[in-house]
Amino acid sequence: MVIQLGSDPSIQPVPALNAYLRRRFDNDNIRVVTRPKKMDSLEAYIGEEFLGVLFVEIEKGRRSYIFELPILDVDLEGDL
Repeated sequence: MVIQLGSDPSIQPVPALNAYLRRRFDNDNIRVVTRPKKMDSLEAYIGEEFLGVLFVEIEKGRRSYIFELPILDVDLEGDL
């Protein structure tokens, strides 16, 4: 079940997710922001570069965050 993030400040996980991702990836430039037209997810950036989307899910009373990191084939050129 996806929960709405946009209108309820009590469920805004942005500061905690910022801290977690910065610590996990050892990068203080990571930031999580709400999406202007979507209320069921958040966006992650390094500086101005888009990283991916975080979806929030509640299952059996537990909240989890699903991070989708798209990798384009052009991003892999030279690494194969």
